[in-house]
Amino acid sequence: MGAQKSIHAGKAKIDVNVDFTHKICASMMLPSLRNTGSPLSLVIGSLCIKHPNLFGGSEKLDVSWDKGLYDSNILVAYRRPRPQWVAQQCFVMQHSLSPEIGVHGIPVDNFSRSGSGGVNLSRFSVGLDLNEPASSKWSSTTSVKFENVRLLSDDDHSITRDLDGFPVTCSGNAHDSMVVLKQESQYAKANEHSFSRFTMQIEQGIPVLSKWLIFNRFKFVASKGIKLGPAFLLTRWFDCGRYGSISSICNRWSRQRERVW
Repeated sequence: MGAQKSIHAGKAKIDVNVDFTHKICASMMLPSLRNTGSPLSLVIGSLCIKHPNLFGGSEKLDVSWDKGLYDSNILVAYRRPRPQWVAQQCFVMQHSLSPEIGVHGIPVDNFSRSGSGGVNLSRFSVGLDLNEPASSKWSSTTSVKFENVRLLSDDDHSITRDLDGFPVTCSGNAHDSMVVLKQESQYAKANEHSFSRFTMQIEQGIPVLSKWLIFNRFKFVASKGIKLGPAFLLTRWFDCGRYGSISSICNRWSRQRERVW
């Protein structure tokens, strides 16, 4: 059960979507399992605001807010019109909150509210996306962003140590900061009998300050599909690697998960 509403305010459009299903289901649970502190915490929904001509020069503004049972995401994107033969610019600001099971592993208490043992990952980023003019088969995107990541409890308190007393951040502070340069290229080709797609993604963490994260991350995905009579054969190959600060902390989280399991 839910509600949907679209509102036009001048040239802007507002879309609202609320789902009450989970709230009704949760109301039949034991009080100890549904104690969330807020009457709206068990409601999921989304809010989207779009404006196609913000300052009278065809500037586009998109604001979206998505709320789940235990996660949320806020995204603000501003696009300025540019000629089609040059890279399109998009200023992006985003904040997300989601359960994180990489620090404490699977909780012993299976009735944990979020299934993460009360550990949530808060990520804030702001930066610029550049979309290169797409050819018939190739597309490319380059982005530069500042990111700030921290771990929070269900009560919004910072978490700095794991169960063994080790710091959960590379810097040793309550949060990790980084400047990330990301480049992604994609090739796609399709016809009636088959398709091919290749995606390559490279990320570089730039240490502007001494305690900021430095890393290299590479990801490659290749997909091939062939139609065989009434069936369709799909193959996929995936490879990735990471080096630097993220590699060390991910290895530490992996060892913690093994101890819990």
